[in-house]
Amino acid sequence: MSARVEEKHRAPIRWMHWINFPLLAMMMWSGLLIYWANPVYSLRLFGREIFYFFPAGFYSFLGIPYRLAEGMQLHFFFMWLFAANGIAYAAYLILSGEYRSLLPTVGSFKRAFRVALYELHISKQKPPQGKYNDAQRIVYTLVILMGAGSILTGIAIYKPLQASVFTSLLGGYEWARWEHFWLMIGFAAFFAVHVVQVALAGWRNFQSMITGVEIITTEGGQE
Repeated sequence: MSARVEEKHRAPIRWMHWINFPLLAMMMWSGLLIYWANPVYSLRLFGREIFYFFPAGFYSFLGIPYRLAEGMQLHFFFMWLFAANGIAYAAYLILSGEYRSLLPTVGSFKRAFRVALYELHISKQKPPQGKYNDAQRIVYTLVILMGAGSILTGIAIYKPLQASVFTSLLGGYEWARWEHFWLMIGFAAFFAVHVVQVALAGWRNFQSMITGVEIITTEGGQE
C-alpha cells in the first residue's frame, strides 16, 4: 500500500469558503429577526395552508421576537461582507480558470442522475469523479446563482426607490421580498444537505477543505 498527496482546493477557495459560512449564517439569522415583524409566507396546496413560516412559538422558543432593529442592523452590515466575498469568489473562479472544474458541462444533468442513483445505493457503479462530480457541479453553480439572486433581491427591497429598475425587473417590492425569502429557504436546505454529505464523505474530504490537499492511498497499484 502506498500513498500520494494530491492538491484538491487552492488557498483562496478555502479561505472564501470558510469566510462565507459564518457570513451566510449571520445573514439567515438576522433575516429571521427581520421576518418576525411581517411573517406572511406559507406553503399552500389547492388553497389550503400546509406549513406556515414561522409560527409565533418558533420565535419564542429561540428567544428572538421583538428584535427587529437588531436584525436590520446586522443584516445591513453583513450583507456588504457577504456581497464582497461572493464577488471576490466569482472573480477568482474566472481569473484562475477554476470555473472549468465547477460549471456543468454538456451531459452533466444526465450524469448527475447516475450520481444520485449511486449515492442512494440503487446503482453500484460509481460515476466518473473529477474534482467535483456532475451533481456537485450543478448544485454548486446553482448556489452561486442563488447568492447573486440574494444580493439583487436584497438591494431591491432595501432601496426599492433607488433601485427601482431592479425592483421592477423582479416583479415589484412584494415579489422581490418573496424571492428573497425563498432563496433563504433554499440556502437553509443546502446547508442541511451539505453538512450531511460532508459527514458521509468522511474526514478525508473535510480535511481537504482545510489543508487544500488530499491523501490518496493505493493498494497493489490501484486506487
